[in-house]
Amino acid sequence: MYWQQECLYCKHYVYKTVTNNLKCSYCKKKYSCARVNKILFLMECFIRNISALEASKLYNISYISTKNYYHDFRLLCAAVSEEHYEKIREKSVEYEEYFYIEKSKKNQKNALFDAYNFLTFDYEGYIYTILMPSLQKYKAQFLQDQIEEVYIEELNKFKRQSRIIKISKHYNRIVKFWEYFETNITFYKGISNEYFAYYLKEFEFKFNYSKEEAMNLLIQNYFKEQI
Repeated sequence: MYWQQECLYCKHYVYKTVTNNLKCSYCKKKYSCARVNKILFLMECFIRNISALEASKLYNISYISTKNYYHDFRLLCAAVSEEHYEKIREKSVEYEEYFYIEKSKKNQKNALFDAYNFLTFDYEGYIYTILMPSLQKYKAQFLQDQIEEVYIEELNKFKRQSRIIKISKHYNRIVKFWEYFETNITFYKGISNEYFAYYLKEFEFKFNYSKEEAMNLLIQNYFKEQI
């Protein structure tokens, strides 16, 4: 693998020490071959949408450890997206609102309270998302006041009749992202409200970049601070 020839910090030549670690001939950084191999393997699994459980079995390491690595990768996805957004935020943009409801809840009467509502922006081909506040915290009060039917009907009417901005093409990059997200989020089971935003950013990141680009970005950002 290429990291055996190039330093993860400065891209200069590295060599193996007598303890089987890698050391850079230029910046003198030293790190473990085994640890780097493990991280790169898990990164590749993450990029390919292989679950943490399956990846842990493939590499024969604990599920908890793999899950923690995956969480770190999702944080990096969000950080890369935010950094890129700061560079392109002044470009022309289209955006639209989207409601995501888990497939198992779509036929439930009050499922709207459990929906995730996020804005999807298209900055000239680059997708960026913002998760809106959850309606979940209002559910109990609406049920208690017996006005949930009125609220649901009004919100459904809004979804049918209103658009934040009319997108220029019926099937554009925003819609493609929604379809990509709906398809791939099903690989993960039981995502809690607390972590949904990280999964949203994960798929935003994966949608914006090829697998090779995504892998290189994760490597560059992960090894800046982690080793």
